Amino acid sequence: MEALKQGADALFILLGGIMVLAMHAGFAFLELGTVRRKNQVNALVKILVDFSVSTVVYFMVGYTVAYGTHFFVGAEMLAAKNGYELVKFFFLLTFAAAIPAIISGGIAERARFWPQLIATATIVGFFYPFFEGIVWNQHFGVQAWIKALTGEEFHDFAGSVVVHAVGGWIALPAVILLGARSNRYRKDGAVSAHPPSSIPFLALGAWILSVGWFGFNVMSAQTLEKISGLVAVNSLMAMVGGTLAALIAGKNDPGFVHNGPLAGLVAVCAGSDLMHPLGALVVGLIAGTVFVVMFTATQNKWKIDDVLGVWPLHGLCGTVGGLAAGIFGSKALGGLGGVSFTAQLIGTAMGVAWALLAGFIVYGILKAVLGLRLNQEEEYDGADLSIHKISASPERETNW
Repeated sequence: MEALKQGADALFILLGGIMVLAMHAGFAFLELGTVRRKNQVNALVKILVDFSVSTVVYFMVGYTVAYGTHFFVGAEMLAAKNGYELVKFFFLLTFAAAIPAIISGGIAERARFWPQLIATATIVGFFYPFFEGIVWNQHFGVQAWIKALTGEEFHDFAGSVVVHAVGGWIALPAVILLGARSNRYRKDGAVSAHPPSSIPFLALGAWILSVGWFGFNVMSAQTLEKISGLVAVNSLMAMVGGTLAALIAGKNDPGFVHNGPLAGLVAVCAGSDLMHPLGALVVGLIAGTVFVVMFTATQNKWKIDDVLGVWPLHGLCGTVGGLAAGIFGSKALGGLGGVSFTAQLIGTAMGVAWALLAGFIVYGILKAVLGLRLNQEEEYDGADLSIHKISASPERETNW
């Protein structure tokens, strides 16, 4: 029976890892559909290569930083208990690799390729797992301190703050340091529209992400005996809440409609194991509205050229999720309890502060030493031709 349990747990978390791995295809197609046609190839290549670099760095360094465990032992030891520790690494790696995938959307269309890979290695190797270890592995006694202060630990079941808020808030300094795309904001104050190149691909990316998210959330239980149908239904309710809110607030804009479910899913991650489904629906409605309002303000009012809106989508909605777990997870609002709003406020603020610090350090140094941005001619030609020497549809450029 023990062997059967070990095998079931290994299979359970492996399936979760595969589902979250599939989400990276969603990141790729969401970016591909949002950027202009001359940058589509770059979107696809970045996500795959960022994931590959993340895998190597997290295996060699990052997982050890977060959990104090390494894999530099014989294969016989690694295979023990059906290789559960290895597939657990695989699952958590897919979370870590989401950080550069999130950032990629914000800096799209004008970022240099190799400096971003260096940033990926640095963030996934140290900055992300450092905070991951604090929240999910009791590092430095921070959780114990929060519990002593507030009565409860900071609760982030599936990463509203650890993954999404951290990724989104790291992206904000990167976007600011990189600067807006050429001709995006003119001197006369006008905003030049850069419409999505493909709504069907954008929608495909959103759907892939939404489906994979049920592995992201449900499989965060990490063992079969801890699986919760409540997590699944709460994820569903937040997803549809975000969609409906974005539909209304975004006035039926398809870009907003397809990012709405992602906003809801980002926000519900932290408290998906605690909330009542109606609470999750409300969280989704709030997150969808926050995304539309803040994306519009970011682009048009503050003139921060965050191409996919990763700061409002992941940074702000992740922050909302961290706080919402302390509200809608309480018994007073139909939740399971065992959570403190003050603890959520402290933990969320720590994640935001750490992410901002990481973003300014990593991208500030890279900008000073190597430069972050394509030159004007390269940006005009597009990242596809400038970096990869091929366009998304080269056959259209032939003479026959």
